[in-house]
Amino acid sequence: MEWNDYDAVLFDLDGVVTPTSLVHMRAWEQLFTPFLASKGITPAYADVDYFAYVDGKPRYEGVRSMLASREVRLPEGEPTDAGNLETVCGLGNHKNELFAQILENEGVEPYPGSVMLLDDLERRGVKMAIVSSSRNAPAVLKAAGLFERFEIVVDGVVAAINGLAGKPAPDTFAFAAQKLGVTDARAVVFEDALSGVAAGHAGGFGLVIGVNRGAGAEELFAAGADLVVDDLAELVSK
Repeated sequence: MEWNDYDAVLFDLDGVVTPTSLVHMRAWEQLFTPFLASKGITPAYADVDYFAYVDGKPRYEGVRSMLASREVRLPEGEPTDAGNLETVCGLGNHKNELFAQILENEGVEPYPGSVMLLDDLERRGVKMAIVSSSRNAPAVLKAAGLFERFEIVVDGVVAAINGLAGKPAPDTFAFAAQKLGVTDARAVVFEDALSGVAAGHAGGFGLVIGVNRGAGAEELFAAGADLVVDDLAELVSK
């Protein structure tokens, strides 16, 4: 890895820097398992559904995608919908409640290998940003003790305020690069989600690195990754 070829690194958060993808997976499971069962809908929710339909996507889009996989249609609802309403927004808001509860009860520790790479890039003076579809990104970063490590955090709230399309569109990554004052071609994207890898590929960024936390190396390459690693420590300078 020749870091001198790049000026900035754009990290997805969940599954790349922190293992909160596991928290998200559990929250989605706790949402959809009882919902599908209550409707008599088969097949039952499984981990493969997380990677195929919701991983890396904005919350409401994840709900729409998962429901569509079972040919279920619900009213869109409003972002203010309570979590007990059977609307797209209601289900999405309930998922967020479940996520917050798990995070509060169990906390989160960053991946050691990711912290090693952050330290290495910091020593090199490489600019760094977080680009996450989650609206919980700042809370997760603070819980992990990493909030001050990033110049820019582009999360679901920032995307909504600025009218940015979510992944697999490259808009949020491009916005972060612009805020850091670097060109897309000089920025590296780190992603564990297929939709995020596709976003990096579509945006023409300098390098798209897939982090295999369960999506599969072949699938990450097929989505557009230039390189796939199992742990970010593999890219720390020796």
